[in-house]
Amino acid sequence: MNKITLKLGLWFFFVMLMIQVCLFFVLHTGLVESRVEEELDALLARGNSHREVLEDSFHAETLHHIALMELKADTEVIITDDAQKILISSSKVDAGEKKIVSKKLKDIPRGGMILESRWKNEKYISTVSPYTAGENQSGYVYMFKSTDQIQQLISKLNQHLLFAAAVMFILLIITNLFLSKALTTPLIQMKQATEKLSKGDFSVQLPDRGDDELGELSRSITILAQDLKRLKEQRNEFLSSISHELRTPLTYIKGYADVARRKSIEEADREHYLQIIYEESERLSAMMKDLFDLAKLDRHAFIIQRTNIHLSSYLATVYEKMMPAFQEKEIRLDMNCDETLYVMVDPVRFEQILFNLLDNAIKYSDPHTKTSVIAQQEKGEVFIAIRDEGAGIPQEDLPFVFDRFYRVDKSRSRHLGGTGLGLSIVKELVEAHGGRIEVKSERNKGTAFVIWLKEEKE
Repeated sequence: MNKITLKLGLWFFFVMLMIQVCLFFVLHTGLVESRVEEELDALLARGNSHREVLEDSFHAETLHHIALMELKADTEVIITDDAQKILISSSKVDAGEKKIVSKKLKDIPRGGMILESRWKNEKYISTVSPYTAGENQSGYVYMFKSTDQIQQLISKLNQHLLFAAAVMFILLIITNLFLSKALTTPLIQMKQATEKLSKGDFSVQLPDRGDDELGELSRSITILAQDLKRLKEQRNEFLSSISHELRTPLTYIKGYADVARRKSIEEADREHYLQIIYEESERLSAMMKDLFDLAKLDRHAFIIQRTNIHLSSYLATVYEKMMPAFQEKEIRLDMNCDETLYVMVDPVRFEQILFNLLDNAIKYSDPHTKTSVIAQQEKGEVFIAIRDEGAGIPQEDLPFVFDRFYRVDKSRSRHLGGTGLGLSIVKELVEAHGGRIEVKSERNKGTAFVIWLKEEKE
């Protein structure tokens, strides 16, 4: 048996055992007291009944009849006069009864009273009822019941309670075994799952255990395992992509450097090779810068200094900077921005976002197409949409466009340039501004990137 099962089982067993002991003690005490009280009430009622008979007809025959009735019952009766002198009794009066009858009586109520109720230590329990038969005759009706009979009743009651306690004890043990097993089994499975996770084994799949806390914990561990597995795969893919991306420019640089060093080549060819080396060095430098930016973003070390800017004026500046690149490729660039919009952004970092998205529009759009930048307010938020009429992105690629080194162009054609990190940086920067970015695209009809930001007042 596992330690947690044993501990939980023992703890639950002792707690439930103490609860049951307390409950049985209260139940036993209550039942005993209730049973004794019933006997005393019945005894007093019987004495009052004899009193009524005496008051209706006080004769020697009546006294004899009452004594005869009690002789055949499990109770006894003693009838006395006003001086407590015994007139008649249903059986021979013993010392215990004499002791009770000899007690001085004062202010006995009409309904009678209990004289002795100590059933544990005395031989009898007893009641007394006063009677008045005419002007010259009065006295008392004493009723007695042996405590041996009470003890027998209590003994039978104890036997029944002990039997019930034994059954409850057995049921408690069985319930405890099943319950502790039911509670600890998922905990043990979760412990084993976390041990597998700590060893790098992410193939963890815990069963669904409902909507309670254990079920939520089980699902959380399963989700954690899936996330860790995905992160491991992404890390491996990331390292593989870095290796590929770095190896390609380094291979070009080394290869063309070896060729350029040859003394036998023409000067024009040497210049051409040196130009390729320069371009690959620039590409490698841009990639390293992007990687450093992503590393800073991952460590939350990327400083965002936001300020409240007038969006229309800001986008006009971006428009002027990007316009020559669009004109060179003969792509029309339109801009439409609400003049009343203000947003809280880092001007430098947000410009990096827009340049990256506009640069993608240039790369993937044909001449004589149009790219639009639209900024409007909607439900307390500002959205900035950059739409082009380029090649578009296949639907199966849309969920991954913000992944690092992911390229829609699987051939990784070099004429489009880029490091495969631009959109990852864009997403990280947008989220660092407290916003979100969405992408919509249709093949051969164009792509739209939409940035959502919180609107600020002037």
